[in-house]
Amino acid sequence: MSLEKPCILIKTVLGMEKIVASRVEELNKDLRAIPSPHGFKGLVLVYGCKDPETEAVKLEKDVIEADRILIIQAHANAELEEMAKRATDLAKGKISSNECFAVRTVRRGKHNFTSIDVNIVVGDSVRKATDACVNLDFPDKVVLVEIIDNNAFISIYPGNIEWKKMRPGKHPVLKLFKKVAAIQMPYLGPLDACKNMGIRIGREVQNFEIKELVVAPMGSVKARELYEFLGGIFEGIESRYRIQIKTYHRKVERVPVYVQDLHQVVRDRKEEPIIVFEPEGEHISKLSEDLWPLFKGHRRVNLLFGSREGIPLGIYRHADLVVDIAPGVTLSTEYAAASALIALATVLHGKLGEKN
Repeated sequence: MSLEKPCILIKTVLGMEKIVASRVEELNKDLRAIPSPHGFKGLVLVYGCKDPETEAVKLEKDVIEADRILIIQAHANAELEEMAKRATDLAKGKISSNECFAVRTVRRGKHNFTSIDVNIVVGDSVRKATDACVNLDFPDKVVLVEIIDNNAFISIYPGNIEWKKMRPGKHPVLKLFKKVAAIQMPYLGPLDACKNMGIRIGREVQNFEIKELVVAPMGSVKARELYEFLGGIFEGIESRYRIQIKTYHRKVERVPVYVQDLHQVVRDRKEEPIIVFEPEGEHISKLSEDLWPLFKGHRRVNLLFGSREGIPLGIYRHADLVVDIAPGVTLSTEYAAASALIALATVLHGKLGEKN
């Protein structure tokens, strides 16, 4: 099979290559689509485009299985100097001196260079030829080099079409969660239910990496039921923690867990912000101006969540705020803390970008 001068490269979910290729040829009988070229999954090469830009627009509209549709604007042998020359020739007409760019390389096959080598060599050549600056995070233009064995396919496209987890205007919410102490009344009852509920809550609090979790019963409770609930909490935290340390490229800490009577927690932390999440409260969308000073001015903010029983009304008098997040809906115990944290991040996100 020859890879000579295809016009479009489609990236798709692994296993969908043949479906995408078939769909492309159904839409235009003049096109020829090759799924998994050279055995590399997740790719479809398209040949025979009379007007690649028109075809790309049509494919974006009609082939929902295609994750990315890239018009191949230049071809080169997979050699550093040739790729740099082709990319530079292409960039002269597409990248101006007042723009910033980045080079992204995806390499498939065996070569005597790495993807980083390509980024460096191609990037340096493009920079010298265009006098444009390099911005790896938020470039105006992206020089994309897709390498399939001995063939390199080059495209230049606007940087604003890249999907990024973080970009200007989005602010990490982890520093908000690091101030949160979740005060959770335990779920007590049938032992298997106690254990399962504990696992779910443990996973949720670890997912958001909050400052701490306080399991807060009222008065005396059955020890075995509390034991099962706590065992589930630790199991849930550990299972989520193991996933996080494999996934994140940063330090992750287990959420510490404490046990203290609910009323005594409120007494002990009366000088700290206390927020009760119950249906009797004001909807959270109206409280951003009240919530932000509590987080901005304190190192710890205590969020109180009920279980099969709600937070006692007497505690409302000692709370800074009573908040509702889903009027008319009774949230199940395992979702209460997670829902509250997501709601807080939503209404306070804009505040995180403000300079103190």
